[in-house]
Amino acid sequence: MWEKLRIVMTIPELRNKVLLTLLLLGVYRVGYQVPLPVVNQSYVGSSTAGSGFGDWIEKVSMFAASELSKATIFGLGIMPYISASIIFQLLGSVWAPIEELKKEGEAGRKKINEYTRYLTVALCFVQSWIYVKFWLMAVPQGMEGPPRIDTAFLIEGGNMTFFWQIATVLTMTCGTVFLMWLGEQIDEHGVGNGISLLIMAGIVAQMPGALYKLLNPENMEYQLTGFTKGAMGIETLVVLAFLFVAVVVGVVFITLGQRQIATQSAKHVRGRRVFGGTRNYLPLRINQAGVMPIIFASSLLMLPGLGFKMMASWFSGNTSSTLQWISSMFDGSSFVYNLCYIAMIYFFCFFWTAITFNPKEMAENLKDYGTFIPGYRPGKRTADYLEKVMVRITYVGAGFLALVAIVPTVISSSLGVDSSVASFYGGTGLLIAVSVAFDLVQKIDSHLVMRNYKGLLE
Repeated sequence: MWEKLRIVMTIPELRNKVLLTLLLLGVYRVGYQVPLPVVNQSYVGSSTAGSGFGDWIEKVSMFAASELSKATIFGLGIMPYISASIIFQLLGSVWAPIEELKKEGEAGRKKINEYTRYLTVALCFVQSWIYVKFWLMAVPQGMEGPPRIDTAFLIEGGNMTFFWQIATVLTMTCGTVFLMWLGEQIDEHGVGNGISLLIMAGIVAQMPGALYKLLNPENMEYQLTGFTKGAMGIETLVVLAFLFVAVVVGVVFITLGQRQIATQSAKHVRGRRVFGGTRNYLPLRINQAGVMPIIFASSLLMLPGLGFKMMASWFSGNTSSTLQWISSMFDGSSFVYNLCYIAMIYFFCFFWTAITFNPKEMAENLKDYGTFIPGYRPGKRTADYLEKVMVRITYVGAGFLALVAIVPTVISSSLGVDSSVASFYGGTGLLIAVSVAFDLVQKIDSHLVMRNYKGLLE
């Protein structure tokens, strides 16, 4: 491995790409720590610690590659751009103008990217304004913490005027636009997908803190405890290490898993030469939807618990108790929550696959290129077969995603591990990290193979 890394650094073009990518990721990590100029970080960070809204903010931060509990210039992260990209990807399947742009090739893709940037800026204004109003200026009703955060601002009078609100919104919007620009620079001049690398960097940066929390003598007993409830010993650490390796191996296996469908190209004669007649394979990914079902499911399931808890604060007596009980059912460790989580993952797996995978279009492309699936006539019969195969493998892929999604909850509840540590054993963070790592390795391999070197994984 060290020899392969040495080869990577000896190729000037590839070395420059890798170093530029590392430099831009370093710039992102520096800006990640730069606070908004008028906000008292220590006060804002502790004012809603342990509250329902604070837990919701912490979960959203995983997708946004940011730290929403700290008011920084990159507080919104890259989530507005991801949201805008998802919106246009969905519109491309249901709205004719966007669908026509997708068919125009490179010119249409550039136009869609331009519209995506405009929508990103609009979403930044909306999200940053909501962030300022409901997070910085006041704790939501019914949550723990002081009723107002008037002392959280480092300005005269301790209150945020309308001018400072506008300045804060513009600062956070510019921060997200700058992150979008960093991602595009990595795409154009660096290695890998820039936006994905930014999200991965935010996830990986949380690992040292989680590891310290796990190995802290206050939480860890460096002796055999016999899996006593409430005590973490050496055997617990061994089990966690084994589970982490097993989950990573499973994620890698399913991420790279494919269902290969045999195809045959028709023979055709040009002059005295015969072309075609070769046998190839059409690869269909088992996890066609990627990490999107977990993102959608976990994002939507954050809302019922938060909503019922806020409604409970508006009432009293039996009504409040009933709403509190319903809110507890959507706690991350409850049976109802996990059952809804699995059901929504299955739903969004099939939903996202139906949007991104078009068997009719794929069958028409095979027909245009003179390729067919043995035993099935080109056209409708081929499309029906592809759809049937995709439904079967999507069912398997959704089951795997559901298993990975609930692994952190099982580990946290059964072994008494902190949720911030258990989150690295499954869920969105692990899937994103593994997927982006493989994409990065494949991009580097393409440069090495082009220069007649062996790939990193060979």
